[in-house]
Amino acid sequence: MAMKSAAEIVVESLAVNGIETLFCLPGIQNDPFFAALYDSDIRAINARHEQGVAYMALGAALATGKPQAFAVVPGPGFLNTTSALATAYATGAPVLCMAGEVATGAIGKGYGQLHELPDQMGIMSRLTKWSGRVSSAGDAASQMATAFQEMQSGRPRPVGIEVPMDVWNDEADVGYAEAVDPVPAPKADHADISRAAALIDEAEHILIVVGGGAQGASSEVQALAERLEAPVVCYRNGQGVLDGRHPLAQSGPFGHRLWPEIDLVIGIGTRLSAQLQGWGMDDDLKILRIDIDPEEVTRIAAADVAVIGDAAVETGRLVSALEARNVQRTRWQKIAETADALADEIGGLTPQVEWLAAIREALGEDGIYVDELTQPGYVSRLAYPTYKPRTFVSSGYMGTLGWGYAAALGVKAVKPDEPVVSVSGDGGFLFTGNEIATAVHHGINLVTIVFTDGAYGNVRRIQQQMYDNKVIASELTNPDFVAYAESFGAAGLRAEKPEQLEGTIKQALALEKPTIIEVPMGDVPSPWPFLMLPKVRGV
Repeated sequence: MAMKSAAEIVVESLAVNGIETLFCLPGIQNDPFFAALYDSDIRAINARHEQGVAYMALGAALATGKPQAFAVVPGPGFLNTTSALATAYATGAPVLCMAGEVATGAIGKGYGQLHELPDQMGIMSRLTKWSGRVSSAGDAASQMATAFQEMQSGRPRPVGIEVPMDVWNDEADVGYAEAVDPVPAPKADHADISRAAALIDEAEHILIVVGGGAQGASSEVQALAERLEAPVVCYRNGQGVLDGRHPLAQSGPFGHRLWPEIDLVIGIGTRLSAQLQGWGMDDDLKILRIDIDPEEVTRIAAADVAVIGDAAVETGRLVSALEARNVQRTRWQKIAETADALADEIGGLTPQVEWLAAIREALGEDGIYVDELTQPGYVSRLAYPTYKPRTFVSSGYMGTLGWGYAAALGVKAVKPDEPVVSVSGDGGFLFTGNEIATAVHHGINLVTIVFTDGAYGNVRRIQQQMYDNKVIASELTNPDFVAYAESFGAAGLRAEKPEQLEGTIKQALALEKPTIIEVPMGDVPSPWPFLMLPKVRGV
């Protein structure tokens, strides 16, 4: 036992629970914490804006599947992180938000203290799975332990901790912090596995849909798909669960084409929202769900059979049950026909598919792609084959414009030996483009492609096509992005045509320094006919 400050206990708790990098922006309310952090082995990456800090932690969490943390001052500092927290919640990312707070005696009093909010904890609690406050050194270890346990148990999601500025220096006689183990995942009843196997045995045309909750179940999903000769589709967060080169790995539009004839959909770690809400349901469609979140399996429509537990464990148990029952399928001929037809149609989205092919080739086997709300980013959901889990990093349903560059910096910070490419449009990039300074300062050698069309392109297209060309507030004035990068000490390159892009990316990766590649982009074909798919059942 030894006397330790709350700041020392919090830092120790971070370290023993696997936090090796802390994304942060310091300030007066957290000064004692940073003094304690100085004496630790945790790498501090300070950014130029709290928005960037939080997105970096989010990107790191999505790329690793492991807890990541950020620290900011209260009030405006914390509020600047809320888009990232909302995105972490949407994508199931284990992110710890650490926010300072005004002094204990001033909380909720409305004194007008520096950075005071009426109810910071209330805001935090609505954006996280769990939130708590360290009220003394004596409860610092237990609050941190709860945060790490909640973040990793069941469905991963962000959590929050706030520490009043007067508490950091409070002391208590405590032992060493200990690592926290997640609460074991629930295990489905054997009867549920048997019912799932029987449901499959009765089905003829099966579709498997995977989401972010299946990222740790690649081998099991592949085994299930191959036994059933069933196609596997995903949208964003499920990319890479099944190697995109596998013949059963297909795009969302593929599933939509077959949807009217599907008699069983198997959802693994996914909300199935696009399918059940968008494509439609009827009495002939049976639903099998494998998910760790018991609330999810009834949110849109009650599953005919729900298997609650870890996706890898329960999918593996299901495969074993099917083997024991000798349940297997022969590939449905329409699968190949539909895949070939769609490949031709999606191939018409040029030059987007050509740019994506260049990125894919340049990244190689282990490269990580970070998407954005930009024209090539939209098409990547359809035409970018993801080879491995957690190598397609996306903001999921939150659709957070401007998240990509900062998130990709977080990916590269914790994956320094892997090639990482971020794609952005000229609109989204400048949400966090100032973080080039962070990349240079900390030697985060990320390669970023900025596709430029001088507009929020999606908005402008809608204004032109649906509102009689009433183009308003959607056109942009841009810097020279090559010169912009160079002004920070980063490298700036330009690729004018798709056939130049692969070589330019390889050149950028070889530089081993932060690099921006500007790619001028004119009008391109709209991907939305492949993304906004109409209802085809229950109409």
